[in-house]
Amino acid sequence: MDYYYSTLSPPCHSAILLARKLGITLNLKKTNVHDPVERDALTKLNPQHTIPTLVDDGHVVWESYAIVLYLVEKYGTDDTLYPKDPKVRSVVHQRLFFDIGTLYKNVIANIGVRLKKEEPSDEAKQKLKQAIDLMEQFVSERSYAAADHLTVADLCLIGTVKSLSWLQFDLEPYPAIRAWVDRVSAEIPGYEEFRKEVEAATLAYIASRQ
Repeated sequence: MDYYYSTLSPPCHSAILLARKLGITLNLKKTNVHDPVERDALTKLNPQHTIPTLVDDGHVVWESYAIVLYLVEKYGTDDTLYPKDPKVRSVVHQRLFFDIGTLYKNVIANIGVRLKKEEPSDEAKQKLKQAIDLMEQFVSERSYAAADHLTVADLCLIGTVKSLSWLQFDLEPYPAIRAWVDRVSAEIPGYEEFRKEVEAATLAYIASRQ
């Protein structure tokens, strides 16, 4: 399976972490959508030329969580990571929508301003704090984001939460989130090695914009 992605993009991390958890291999293809040649090549597969994009035996899937759900439904050996129980699954879905529509939305909005060497507005900072407060509540209610065990919701949310390092956001006041990060990362094979790669790429990118 070919997986077109960027190390810098938290939404791209989800399928990589899921693949590690499922024990499946992705043929990782780092892609710069700002490079005309690479973008044109990607457009032939995905008319929106967005990453991540997955190609599995000729079948093309894009949008990060569409890819995650495709992989877990096709390659999951049981329903642990993506529970079949409608009530539990609805919580998994809610957390995924919360991530992409609230948490990640506010994280990336603040990062975008910082990359312009500007300071986010008080409103932007407050919206981010409110989103993180909600995340703290979610992982205070149970050991994981959506259930009493690891699900795809955790594998998707952890990339967003870890991207707070771009903002040097202090998670000290959020003990439940910090404990959740430790708990989830311990269950993903090779996670620390993966994070080192992400952090190195992040530092290099930030340095290039100085």
